[in-house]
Amino acid sequence: MKTSDFYYDLPEELIAQDPLEDRSSSRLMCLDKETGDITHTHFRHILDELNPGDCLVINDTKVIPARLYGSKAGTNAGIEILLLKRKEDHVWETLVKPGKKAKPGTVISFGNGLLTGEVIDVVEEGNRLIQFSYEGIFEEILDQLGEMPLPPYITHKLQDKGRYQTVYAKHEGSAAAPTAGLHFTEELLEQIKAKGVNIAHVTLHVGLGTFRPVKVDDVEKHHMHSEFYMIEEEQAERINRTKREGNRVIAVGTTSCRTLESASDEEGILHAGSGWTEIFIYPGYSFKMIDGLITNFHLPESTLLMLVSALAGKESIMHAYEEAVKEKYRFFSFGDAMFIR
Repeated sequence: MKTSDFYYDLPEELIAQDPLEDRSSSRLMCLDKETGDITHTHFRHILDELNPGDCLVINDTKVIPARLYGSKAGTNAGIEILLLKRKEDHVWETLVKPGKKAKPGTVISFGNGLLTGEVIDVVEEGNRLIQFSYEGIFEEILDQLGEMPLPPYITHKLQDKGRYQTVYAKHEGSAAAPTAGLHFTEELLEQIKAKGVNIAHVTLHVGLGTFRPVKVDDVEKHHMHSEFYMIEEEQAERINRTKREGNRVIAVGTTSCRTLESASDEEGILHAGSGWTEIFIYPGYSFKMIDGLITNFHLPESTLLMLVSALAGKESIMHAYEEAVKEKYRFFSFGDAMFIR
């Protein structure tokens, strides 16, 4: 299976640059994974696609304002840091630009010294381990100095940090938003509950590895970066009960899907707990837990496009994407949604 099998042509103007004023007014393509049939609607009508007894599984991770701009101590040389993963209390794995200015021992100052960081090691793929020093609470300083880590294909400045968070974001730790969840409003979630649909929470802190381009020709040789997940006992039981009763488990986003598939055994039972996952789902994978998926439209040749192809079939997905381009759907993080049912 070649990476190039998952290429499609996307006009640049279809890449959504800004979130819509009303989250639930985005368009929704519904794709039947058995027949390949496609219908078009708007996200607020997802209610019509859900049945009493279904369980929606949402990822309640919260994006941290992980992009910091600083300067090398003693010089005015600008350095950009992206926080990727907390290793210890004050030590983070980071992506640094330009890397050549950040050798071990380099001290970087942010916000006129409100926060300082020392590069203590160079690790996998040239990422830097940085030990931070500050007075007060790190999260509060980060909120003051940091910017939301929008993907590189979004060139517009985000006016409201809250628009790159889901309305149910709770546990801080992501370097990117679980974007399928951005379409839900508080009101829509209440309507879904009122219909008798259960909602379960899992947590997966999204790392940049999810979005890294696949650089190998042979799909199976691609290695996913690890991401941390948590599933509480009560939530696992809610999801398992849904399966026992013969109802559908519908993942909201590829991050929820990867969490559920990582923590389920071969009998299709979900286990509570926490851990790291490097699961890579591509065509040929046999799903153990999910029956449906709400997701955005993904980049060509990406691991996420491979995941949805595993669920609905590559030909159906590539046809659906052609249709989305033709119908001028909005693509990627702030774009429209797809429901694979």
